[in-house]
Amino acid sequence: MAEVVKVSRCPICHKIVEAGGKYHPFCSKRCADIDLGNWFNEAYKVPVVELDEQELEEMEKSLDEQLDK
Repeated sequence: MAEVVKVSRCPICHKIVEAGGKYHPFCSKRCADIDLGNWFNEAYKVPVVELDEQELEEMEKSLDEQLDK
């Protein structure tokens, strides 16, 4: 049987990367450093949705009902 080699793509430059490489999931130290710089510069963000009091209370009530089941 042939050996299975797992590969993925570098999230920065999209080159093919073998699993278990020195900089995995990145192809090189350069791409790993670019990603780290993105984190330091807050380039990666998770959108936040603000809820008003009524929406928050409805959500808590719904959660309580789910937990009671």
